[in-house]
Amino acid sequence: MKLTVVGVGYVGLVAAGGLAESGNHIICVDNDENKIDNLKKGNIPIYEPGLADIIKNNERAGRLSFTTDLKYAVNNSKVIIIGVGTPSAPDGSADISAVLAVCEKIAEYMKEHKIIVTKSTVPIGTHKIVADLIKSKTNVPFDYVSNPEFLKEGSAVDDFAKPDRVIIGTDNAEVQETMKQLYSPFMRKGSRIIFMDAASAETAKYAANVMLATRISFMNELSGLCERYGADIEKVRAGIGSDPRIGNSFLFAGAGYGGSCFPKDVKAMIYMGRQMACPQTIAEAVQQANYSQHDRFANKVLSYFKGRENKTTLAVWGLAFKAKTDDVRESPAIWCINKFLKAGIKVKAFDPEAMETAKSALKQSIEMSQNDYQAIDGADALVIFTDWQQFRMPDFDLIKDKLKKPVIFDGRNLYEPTYVKKLGFEYYCVGRA
Repeated sequence: MKLTVVGVGYVGLVAAGGLAESGNHIICVDNDENKIDNLKKGNIPIYEPGLADIIKNNERAGRLSFTTDLKYAVNNSKVIIIGVGTPSAPDGSADISAVLAVCEKIAEYMKEHKIIVTKSTVPIGTHKIVADLIKSKTNVPFDYVSNPEFLKEGSAVDDFAKPDRVIIGTDNAEVQETMKQLYSPFMRKGSRIIFMDAASAETAKYAANVMLATRISFMNELSGLCERYGADIEKVRAGIGSDPRIGNSFLFAGAGYGGSCFPKDVKAMIYMGRQMACPQTIAEAVQQANYSQHDRFANKVLSYFKGRENKTTLAVWGLAFKAKTDDVRESPAIWCINKFLKAGIKVKAFDPEAMETAKSALKQSIEMSQNDYQAIDGADALVIFTDWQQFRMPDFDLIKDKLKKPVIFDGRNLYEPTYVKKLGFEYYCVGRA
């Protein structure tokens, strides 16, 4: 099948690579000439395990091409997939201006029937706004499909190739069949395609992310209670996660959630509720709980060094909001580091992938280290924010030798408290008394 993917960010590039891998011919379009030039040279703008090889292999095979020419792409594709960004506006709403701009151009360029598919996360009701916009610009027939993505950063390539569900939002039976054929290579062990109307598809995307953010925030709030009563959040997690009605996913307490999806989608859900006089009080509580968890963890560190801030240097392991990505958007690490810097504390940091992306996100510059152990050399304490694999079993003797004082603040509960305390460390984690 011949397709166009508009937008070469996380969503668009992963979708383009996955669809090309199954034999389709994909034209990738973006209005950022620098991104397109770099992709043509084999430089991938994001870090996602396995993605670079898929993009390069399919480009060599002639199934993947890159251009800024949307008109050419539209006229050489049957299906046009939109994967542009929908960032949070100042009022919390999702900014769909990029989606609308793309749709307006598609309407201008198309000369025959097209299937226009939105993979970007868009507010409920966007399907009608887009359809009305295109109809106002052209008489050429088209069909609109809401096809939200459910990819996890760090495992997006596998998630696309082995989806637990694919939601197709359209009532047109012929279009449903086309989309079914498009995703059939990923359904060899049984179909997991769910057909529904476009409004329900848009709602399902937000509902999924807010539900997952809710689970995380519940555990984070519970971790504070565990600390007060002397309970262990990890044991509590095992206890409730064994209930099949609950399961054990997204029950890990930490310094809070981050990334490009959960914070943005929770804000958008709150905004949509207010617009329709239907308050989303759970989403509001989730958002507040997450900010409170960032502060709770940061304040543990600040309280420890109270009165000595200007004489303190912290080593930070991890800047990305989670492992296996370079994404620092809404990262708890960035939130907390900014608080440390404001208090007068110096920071030396290391992250395997996210140091470049972190530079622009931080309000002040910090010292970036070449490796994890260089970061702790001469620091007053180690603070861990990201659960990279290489941080899980470090050389504790070396850490102890390099730190001025053996103190660890663990925002990911990577270590067993009894074990590290026996090694002579002061160990402060989340929800473990």
